[in-house]
Amino acid sequence: MGQNESFDFPGPAGRLEAVLMRPDGPPVAAAVICHAHPLHGGVMHFKVVFRAAKAVQAHGLAALRFNFRGVGRSEGVHDHGRGEQDDVRAALDEAAARFPGLPLVLGGFSFGSSMAMRVGLQDPRVGAVFALGFPLDMVEGLSFLDGSTKPRLFVQGAQDQFGSGARLLDLVGRLPEPRTAVVIPESDHFFSGHLEELQRSIETWIARRPWNTA
Repeated sequence: MGQNESFDFPGPAGRLEAVLMRPDGPPVAAAVICHAHPLHGGVMHFKVVFRAAKAVQAHGLAALRFNFRGVGRSEGVHDHGRGEQDDVRAALDEAAARFPGLPLVLGGFSFGSSMAMRVGLQDPRVGAVFALGFPLDMVEGLSFLDGSTKPRLFVQGAQDQFGSGARLLDLVGRLPEPRTAVVIPESDHFFSGHLEELQRSIETWIARRPWNTA
């Protein structure tokens, strides 16, 4: 696999800590991947976030993981999902500057999946968006998901304690195409014991280069 690079980049509340994972050859696109809730142990090194980065890296994407404000070396304090959306936009700025002209993909896990969907469905630079362990029961209002026709992937554990696989399928079934929903049997919110299935689900979707159908 390609090389990893650790660095800081400017965010709206100060520096943001990041790791960039490059593919073996010239990247075909760049992905930004957001971590889980900062007040509940979320960090860019969490297994689900790392597996997502590995999945896209394996298919030729550069993968940028970063810590939200107040996590690790990132400056600032938690802003209950408001300022964190600006952090996501700053990460997209960084990816766009490092890989000018390449398609951008945005994704995240848990809280990070909500941030990715809120930002990515509105930002014209983002060609495709993915959500891992989307916390249905914890998100106030889901109208931000409505209407978008960007390619979207949702991967959910059947027994996710913050929104079951059945509820996720019901939600996604009411959204416009193109959208893909994968429910992993017997998996919980953290995909414990099911990280391989999670990674394969992302790889299957990203291999189709979904941004080309945006």
